[in-house]
Amino acid sequence: LDSNHLSFHYEEKVRPCIDLVDTLRSLGVEKDLNLPASAVIGIVTRCPLVLKRKKITKGNNWHGVLSYKKQEKKLKDPAEIENAVLNAQTILAGKGEGISHDMITLEIQSSDVPDLTLIDLPGIARIATGNQPVDIEEQIKGLIEKLIKRQETISLVVVPANIDIATTEALRMASKVDSTGQRTLGILTKPDLVDKGMEETVIKTVNNQEIPLKKGYMIVKCRGQQDINEKLDLVQALEKERQFFDGHSHFRSLLEDRKATIPLLAERLTKELVEHIAVRM
Repeated sequence: LDSNHLSFHYEEKVRPCIDLVDTLRSLGVEKDLNLPASAVIGIVTRCPLVLKRKKITKGNNWHGVLSYKKQEKKLKDPAEIENAVLNAQTILAGKGEGISHDMITLEIQSSDVPDLTLIDLPGIARIATGNQPVDIEEQIKGLIEKLIKRQETISLVVVPANIDIATTEALRMASKVDSTGQRTLGILTKPDLVDKGMEETVIKTVNNQEIPLKKGYMIVKCRGQQDINEKLDLVQALEKERQFFDGHSHFRSLLEDRKATIPLLAERLTKELVEHIAVRM
C-alpha cells in the first residue's frame, strides 16, 4: 500500500474506532460496559494512567491535558508531563508510596504521535518498602487483575530483555487471566543490557519460540538516563534506537522482521487495538 492510501485508510477506519471508544469511556459508559483497551503491566506508576495520544495532521503544535476526578491541567510542553503526573499521583494516592484506583487521564495531541490509547498500570511491588502499605503487593495485583481479566483488554507485558521472562510476575498475572495468550503482547526492553552470549535467547523469545503468546513479542530500546539528562528529543531518540538495532549484528534481524523499535510497536498496537475493537463492538 502506498502512504497516501494507508493514510486514507487510517483516517477513515482507525481514528473513528479509537475516538468512539475514548468518547464512551469519557462519558462513563465503562461503568456498565467494558470497553476495549490496551493495559501496560510493568511500568512504575501509583495510579492507573490512561494515555490518549492523538495525531494531528495540521500544524506542529504540541499540547496536552492532564485530568483526574474533576481537576484539569493544560500542558504546553512535554517537559511538564512528569511533574504533572507526579503531582496528580500524590493528590490521589497520598504522599507515601501507596496506590489509588482513581484514574489519571493524559491526552496528548501532536503531529509526532500515533493515535493510540493505553492504560498504564502500577508496577508490581514484591515487598513493601519505605512508607508503602504492608499489603502493597495485594493492592496492586488486585487493581491490575480487575482490568486485565476483562476480555476487552489487551495486556502489554513489559519485561527487561536481560532477565528471565519466565520468572516475571507480570507475565504470570497475564497468563492467569489469559491462559492461551490471545490477549497478551510481550514487550522486551533494555536490549543494550543483554549479556554477550544471551542474544540468541532474546531473539528466540521475540520470535515467539520460548514462551509462546498468540500476539507474540516486540522489542524496544527506550531513552536511557543519559539521554534524558542530555535532553534528547523524541526524533533524536527514535533515530538512536533505530541505529542501535540496525547496527547490532544479532538484533538487526528483529528490525528487519518489524519486531523492533518504538514506532513499529506503536503501529502494531494501533492495529491490534482496532482489530480488538472490531471484534468486541
